[in-house]
Amino acid sequence: MLTNQSKYEKYKPKKRFGQNFLVDDNIARKIVRSLEIEEGDLVVEIGPGQGALTKHLINETKNFIAVEIDRNVVAKLTGEGYNVVLKSFLDFDFESDLSFRKPGEKIKVIGNIPYNITSDILFKLLDSKVKIDSCVLMIQKEVAERLVAGISTKQYGILAVQFQALAEVKLMLNVPPTAFFPKPDVNSAVIRIKFGNGKYKVEDISVFKEFVRSAFSKRRKTLKNSLKDFFDKYGLKTEEFDLDFVRRAETLTVGEFVGLSNFVAGKILK
Repeated sequence: MLTNQSKYEKYKPKKRFGQNFLVDDNIARKIVRSLEIEEGDLVVEIGPGQGALTKHLINETKNFIAVEIDRNVVAKLTGEGYNVVLKSFLDFDFESDLSFRKPGEKIKVIGNIPYNITSDILFKLLDSKVKIDSCVLMIQKEVAERLVAGISTKQYGILAVQFQALAEVKLMLNVPPTAFFPKPDVNSAVIRIKFGNGKYKVEDISVFKEFVRSAFSKRRKTLKNSLKDFFDKYGLKTEEFDLDFVRRAETLTVGEFVGLSNFVAGKILK
């Protein structure tokens, strides 16, 4: 009988796709349960690999689609009766690729995310937040800690501010390298992101994102320095703001970022 690891060795995970197959079945079940699938949900799985999560998903719902870039994996899973689309998730379209979606169905996303494109996937999900109910993702622990970081820490930055302002983010569990084949050089973690549950009202998301990126563009500098180009671009002056610009971006709370960006939006979008 094949062991949990030797079963995956014959598939030769591809480095160019960042493949590290999850081989711990207990963790796979926990991840699927964390998605809290309900009747009427449409589940999108990112990078199913050898089906570690998929085999548990089909016990929860038949209404799902997997997105996979590896042709060999697609052929294998399609042959086993799974609904798989061949493409990178970064090219996935929540409208055209889900044209079969029924009215009122909530979209929930799940996946063991390749480390090399984690940030790209996270920002794609954030950009698509109006279409998605929630996500449960396995990502590098370091990135997970940046998502849930508090102010005045080295992890606190663009990821933390944008996600905490526009969603509810929770670190669910830590996962050791031994849960994968091949074993990665880093620890992993499972996070849950719920959109539509944010406690802040952002007036203009594009202005908010640009403001946050600019504030952290020179994080060792004061806000007066890091926001200079942003202020010059829109003809803004520090005197218009109720803020001490000697502060650094990492000392501003998420609420302060939202309030300041809303003030900016009111100025430049008149």
